[in-house]
Amino acid sequence: TSLIPVDDFDFKTEQFTPYLESIFSLLFQLLQSVSDCDSKMHVLNVTSCVIERVGSQIRPHSGSLVQYLPVLWKQSEEHNMLRCAILTTLINLVQGLGADSVGLYPFLLPVIQLSTDISKPPHVYLLEDGLELWLMTLENSPAVTAELLHIFHNMPAILELGSENIQMCLQIVRAYTYLAPVEFLERYGATLCKALCKTLTIVTQNDCDVVQIIENILKVHPVAGPQIFHPLLPSIFKGILDGERYPVVMATYLGIFGRIILQNPAYFSGLLGQIGMELGQEPDQLLGSLVDMWVDRMDNITQPGRRKLSALALASLLPTDNSIVQDRFCGLVNVCAEALHDIMMEDPDGGAYRELMRLSHVPGYR
Repeated sequence: TSLIPVDDFDFKTEQFTPYLESIFSLLFQLLQSVSDCDSKMHVLNVTSCVIERVGSQIRPHSGSLVQYLPVLWKQSEEHNMLRCAILTTLINLVQGLGADSVGLYPFLLPVIQLSTDISKPPHVYLLEDGLELWLMTLENSPAVTAELLHIFHNMPAILELGSENIQMCLQIVRAYTYLAPVEFLERYGATLCKALCKTLTIVTQNDCDVVQIIENILKVHPVAGPQIFHPLLPSIFKGILDGERYPVVMATYLGIFGRIILQNPAYFSGLLGQIGMELGQEPDQLLGSLVDMWVDRMDNITQPGRRKLSALALASLLPTDNSIVQDRFCGLVNVCAEALHDIMMEDPDGGAYRELMRLSHVPGYR
């Protein structure tokens, strides 16, 4: 019943704020005074709900709890369900503290490391909440520290499990690639590639985030990215030629090769040669098959940004004397024109055409 006031649908933070300091102080005193595990879990759940509701307004009142949680974590070594409640509280606390949660790292990061280490027995209880805390920590981190980078060594083993937590794991990988692309890929690129190779064997229409991770890395690391994920690219190329049946996966496959063609054409040429040797085909023959499938599946690509990327990649092939490309000139120009039509609109004020993708970022544009 103690949750009813803050867990109500009509809860209004501004009405609760004047009582926040006293309520939070009393909850903290109660948390310290109760001795049995179930009572501590209940108080923690109420405290966590309060923090979630008030968000950043908890910052001036969180000092005592921040100091006590490490003590409680140590005391609860034999009580994994209580530790789950602590993890949930930390998730909401990190969100409320935002970038100030960096001050929690000496306690927070060892907690994440233990909770997500699948070689240790507690992970059976703590893994899911530990991953959520890990992601929340990254989302509120102004920069990746050496210690935060170090705990990623737990991730490849979790990815290889292929469990229901894979989406959360991939969000964590994506966060690292955005926060520290150079340091992260230098340290974990090869290990990540190996783990994703195994994960790709179970990819489905709903799990295409696996290949989207590769595309994201190519965005932030166009030169080193293809080299790091070289073992995966031939299978993705073959997936295109085989007519990957899931449209969203096919669109991502084409996005990966669109970026490689535009940003690293020398690497693309070498990759064609390698795959040609593996399949016993000439590189030009493979290029023709790729272009034919790309043109045929262009309608699978529904996002304007992806259509623009594909059009640019295909158009970049046109200035060549390669007969394979010249024989497909009409088809290439046609899909480029269609993509251009999709992303442009006539400016009602000046009559000129403007790009919709850029207009969508203009304040007040509809």
